[in-house]
Amino acid sequence: MFVILDSGPLGMLCNPTAASPETITCKLWFEDRLSHGADFAIPEIADYEIRRELLLGGRTESLRRLDLFKSSLIYVPITTPMMLRAAELWALARQRGRPTAGGEALDGDMILCAQWDWARARSDDVVIATTNVRHLSEFSDARVWREL
Repeated sequence: MFVILDSGPLGMLCNPTAASPETITCKLWFEDRLSHGADFAIPEIADYEIRRELLLGGRTESLRRLDLFKSSLIYVPITTPMMLRAAELWALARQRGRPTAGGEALDGDMILCAQWDWARARSDDVVIATTNVRHLSEFSDARVWREL
């Protein structure tokens, strides 16, 4: 299984204090899936979403952990073909009457779906691990991380 981490689970994994039960459970889930052979990927859009908040809050230990994950897991950088696909998905969602963000928003969810498309072309079993499948499930296989 190829698991793309959305910003929700990635943010919990970067939290060094693991104070909440959900964060602890997420870390245990990640270790279990890793030990059972899952390949994990960090999409650049999720890195961006987490990194900006960590920088804003001065959370240097969490930033260090994010960089460690970035260097030890598969990193999926944003490419021009991915952005072209994200624009198509953005327009398609609006044509269907189901926009996933405001009209002026960059819409990171559509960029993440485009990154999922890229990964799916390389593996049969690709899923996005997230905390909210609503916007992602229209154009990708997205599941709540606990259910994987």
